[in-house]
Amino acid sequence: MDDELNHRARALLRAIAAGRAEVTRSSEPDLKVDGLLCSDQVAARELAHAGLVRPAQRDSSGVWVRAELTPEGRAVLA
Repeated sequence: MDDELNHRARALLRAIAAGRAEVTRSSEPDLKVDGLLCSDQVAARELAHAGLVRPAQRDSSGVWVRAELTPEGRAVLA
């Protein structure tokens, strides 16, 4: 998948890696970066469906939780 990622998707991964992003725990997750809703929710959802991004807290009661990279997501940035 890393060959298919555009500049925007890689920027989203870098923001997540830096701890600047939150995600919803839904089957079609939404993403916020620096407290602002991501303008490219399609890219955010593609990253989640590709297994590169996930919620850091799976048992939280909040709608928004910190986003984190999966091992696969970290490998893409390496």
